[in-house]
Amino acid sequence: MNKKGAIVMLGQIDVKKTMEKSEYDQAMEKLEVRFGELQRACKEKKIPIMVVMEGLDAAGKGTLINRMIQSLDPRGFKVFTVGKEKEEEAMRPYFWRFFTKTPERGRMHIFDQSWYKGLYEKSISEKEVLDFEEMLTEDGTLIIKFFLVISKEEQKKRIEKLEKNQETKWRVTEKDKENNKNYDKCLKKYDTMLVHTDTANASWTVVEATDKLYATCKIITTMVERMERAVKEVEKRTELQAKTGAKKEIKEDSNTDRFRNGVLQGVDLSKEMDRETYKKKKKELQKRLNSLHNKMYLKRVPVILAFEGWDAGGKGGAIKRLTQALDPRGYEVVPVAGPNDIEKAHHYLWRFWEKIPKAGHMTIFDRTWYGRVLVERIEGFAREDEWKRAYNEINNMEEQFTNAGCIVLKFWLHIDKDEQERRFHEREVTPEKQWKITDEDWRNRAKWDEYEKAVDEMIVRTSTEDAPWIVVEANSKYYARIKVLETVVEALEKRFK
Repeated sequence: MNKKGAIVMLGQIDVKKTMEKSEYDQAMEKLEVRFGELQRACKEKKIPIMVVMEGLDAAGKGTLINRMIQSLDPRGFKVFTVGKEKEEEAMRPYFWRFFTKTPERGRMHIFDQSWYKGLYEKSISEKEVLDFEEMLTEDGTLIIKFFLVISKEEQKKRIEKLEKNQETKWRVTEKDKENNKNYDKCLKKYDTMLVHTDTANASWTVVEATDKLYATCKIITTMVERMERAVKEVEKRTELQAKTGAKKEIKEDSNTDRFRNGVLQGVDLSKEMDRETYKKKKKELQKRLNSLHNKMYLKRVPVILAFEGWDAGGKGGAIKRLTQALDPRGYEVVPVAGPNDIEKAHHYLWRFWEKIPKAGHMTIFDRTWYGRVLVERIEGFAREDEWKRAYNEINNMEEQFTNAGCIVLKFWLHIDKDEQERRFHEREVTPEKQWKITDEDWRNRAKWDEYEKAVDEMIVRTSTEDAPWIVVEANSKYYARIKVLETVVEALEKRFK
């Protein structure tokens, strides 16, 4: 039983449903016009749409996608055919190739097979699929999923027809024939998959695909109904917001501060390191890191290093001492600023999935996806419901990284308020450092207490065994740089043991 209480039994569906040509023409005359109107309406309302076309072998996915898009403006959609993983895809977490193909707001992406291929083959879990779809639908993406069904006899007939034609026989594989022989077993497996992934926000529509006219009409009718509903929901939400005006800021009870997890307040910032000790340790650690970087490539181990911290906390200096030991062909440093227009048009995690390293490489993020629960939370760039659900979304994303064999280390470079002020003034009077200080830095400093509270919550809620937060005592730059180097070296050496 699925989350809506419905049960899908593919074996009980009447796959022989048909439609007369005259009835089809009459229905499609109105449907095609409305379908085109709704494509434009979804573009105007900035609703991203993902259409998933799954089904039995030879059920006609490609043909029905082709018929469906005839009514649409080709500038507003894109079709992706999902086959065997390419080398570039196989070297990254499974959902990389799908997250990077999620549409901009207002566009439609159609998938001829999808992430469900991995679920059917058991290379991913139901939880990963449900987390992926929930994250997108909560952000406003409309996901419409179709599953095409034909009988065993019809499937065999279509396979034989494809095989006899010189132009199409390449499409038939031994696996297709084997699946036809094991039709009932495959059907049962698909049935279980559909039942467990049929949710209120991303429901399945089973399409009886023997008759192409009937199947086309059912698919477009479903598309029209779902798109109409999505447009009305956006209009209703917009109207409600216009009536109520800007949301009032919710002030949390000040008494809750007594009971919050004060992670940062317990950090000993008196830790220091003299220059000679620093130089000696740095040389030895960089030598070990260089060797480990080579081994990382040979063993195909991907590494993600995420750096957050107070302004002037020393992220750049720590990153520089790391990269001095690395082969530049095997790493990338990604500086993260505010999202540009293209990035804003996607889910907030999209731009980070784009930069996930392939196996054997390292990506170092200078600022990260945690901006959603820090600056976007404090400055009001994300609604309360958006940043609150981000903790779970981020944990799920990082779990996918580590499940794929990636080492994930997250550093918070911590300094006190007096040290930050000293560094700000030093930057202002040092010509080669003046570019590092802006009015925004001073403005953020005024909200120190709010940021500290947000950081405490972030660390408590997203530090996991496989993707831990490492709080770095950074009042002493030498001590901080060595701690970062030691942590990375130890994590790599532990993996290679």
